[in-house]
Amino acid sequence: MSRTRIAATAIGLAGALAASQAQAQSANSSEQEIALLKQQLRMLEQKLDKLQSQTAANTAATAKARVEAKAEARSEAKAVVANANAAIPLKGPAPASGVVVTMPNNRPTICTADQANCVAITGRLHYDVGGYDYRPNTAATVPQKLDSGQNVRRARIGVAGKFFNDWNFALIYDFGGTSDGFGGAAPGSLPGGGVSGVENAYISYTGLKPFGGKMAVEAGIMDLPYTLDEATSSNDIMFMERASAGIVATNIAAGDFRSAAGTRWYNDQLWIGGYVTGPSTGAIHSASSAAPAGTSEQYGAVARIAGNPISGKDYSVHIGADAQWLIQPPRNLIANTQTVTLSDRPELRLDPTTLISTGAIANASGAQVYSVEAAATYGPLILQGEYFWYNIDRTANTGLAPIGAPSLEFQGGYAQAGYVLTGEGRSYNAANAAYNGVKPAHPFSLDGGGWGAWEIAGRFSTIDLNNQLGTATGIAGGRQTVYTAALNWYVNGNVRFMLDYLHGTVSRQASPVSTADVGSKFDAVAMRTQFAF
Repeated sequence: MSRTRIAATAIGLAGALAASQAQAQSANSSEQEIALLKQQLRMLEQKLDKLQSQTAANTAATAKARVEAKAEARSEAKAVVANANAAIPLKGPAPASGVVVTMPNNRPTICTADQANCVAITGRLHYDVGGYDYRPNTAATVPQKLDSGQNVRRARIGVAGKFFNDWNFALIYDFGGTSDGFGGAAPGSLPGGGVSGVENAYISYTGLKPFGGKMAVEAGIMDLPYTLDEATSSNDIMFMERASAGIVATNIAAGDFRSAAGTRWYNDQLWIGGYVTGPSTGAIHSASSAAPAGTSEQYGAVARIAGNPISGKDYSVHIGADAQWLIQPPRNLIANTQTVTLSDRPELRLDPTTLISTGAIANASGAQVYSVEAAATYGPLILQGEYFWYNIDRTANTGLAPIGAPSLEFQGGYAQAGYVLTGEGRSYNAANAAYNGVKPAHPFSLDGGGWGAWEIAGRFSTIDLNNQLGTATGIAGGRQTVYTAALNWYVNGNVRFMLDYLHGTVSRQASPVSTADVGSKFDAVAMRTQFAF
């Protein structure tokens, strides 16, 4: 019962008592009735006190119950949390934030949050397939046949990155070249390949920025940016192979897989670089081995100055000059011979056989190569060419014939043009003083409707490795002329298909003093499947 009802009851009884007293006084009621009423009033007061005590007790009990219920709920919640924590295995401290994983051009790259330290996985595959229609001029021509088939031209995988912004590095291995050569007798040689496939293993410091430009000081095994065609990535060249004139030049003391140390400085318009070079990876390092013969290591140097003096939104002009010196050719320490060979395959490597070659030029004391380069772009059009002059000195003191032979001179070059049918152009890469590849504006997609980028290209190349014909000390290395037409499909930024047609002529006589024809002609069709990241 509530306090309000109890009070109302008491008031009603008091009113009734008052009315009874008034009636008794008016009617002279007896004292006995008054006493009875007083007794009833005391009883009511006792009930009222009892009810008030009971109500207070109930209220306290309710409050206590609520407190106990809340305490019990808290206890149960703590137990649940404890059980859940017990079910979760313990872990170490949370890793520090600041690691960023990205995929620029689909290349997996891990960097710190400030981008000062990065490491990326890089790779490329160039898989070639095709065939020759090879026609030797006479039965005396060597070879009589070229082998059609396939070649894993490049299969590279490795890492590249930087430390503390300014220290750049690369470590890349090439598993390709399944028919690039005939192997060797050295332990570890593989059929068709050399002893080592280390293509890049270098470190470069780029913290110096003199004269308002950028500078790199680098050393290790690297692909030197010597000549315009060589400074262009093999992922971006217009044809499956570079022209023979450039290959012969870079093979002397530059090119891929070359040990070197040097520096390059560049800005948006000018590039200047120079390197001291050594042997390629896989070269014999032993001075006492008899089989294979111990060989001293070669050393040389290269220098290049090039630039992009004229450029705009959709046009550019590139010019440059190059020099290369073979200062000390390798010497066979068993036979005491010192030779240099200039040769190349017919601008396709399905068969490793060379069609032009000077053979081993005896008593080579050094070599020099001088060249000029030029290129221009206008929208989707690119024009490019280079020309080379080769000099071979023959004054090495080996005690072997020919003694006192005059120096040799050879030459060669190429001119090429490309046009992107879908309208894309090639941007300029100031770091290497060369042009980047084609990036399709609309990558191929059956869903999106893009068809990638399509490019047509043509090239004329020639190299003459004949000199002093008609003399006993002359060289009859042959003269090669190749016309190449190409169709390239850039599916997206990572995948490309290339289709090349080659028509070549090799004019060659049997020896410097024999005019017997040992030349040949050939046509070839080849296709390359390429991906790179």
